[in-house]
Amino acid sequence: MHTWPVQDAKARFSELLDACLTEGPQMVTRRGTEAAVLIPVNEWRRLSSTRPSLKELLLNETAKTDLLIPPRGNARRRSLTSFE
Repeated sequence: MHTWPVQDAKARFSELLDACLTEGPQMVTRRGTEAAVLIPVNEWRRLSSTRPSLKELLLNETAKTDLLIPPRGNARRRSLTSFE
């Protein structure tokens, strides 16, 4: 993956876009730190379509399990004392 400083990415955006389409994802850095990745749209669609929504995760049969809540009535209770 080729790395582009943000100044070069801004100044040569067409070249960055062409490299993305022909070579694959391109990394953009800001002050030497990785900041973003430019990827082709078909790769973005593939990645975003495989990610389930929270609703799908919660309703999924494989996600369901027995609750780990202890049964009621087993807790010891404090005795009440009168404050006279």
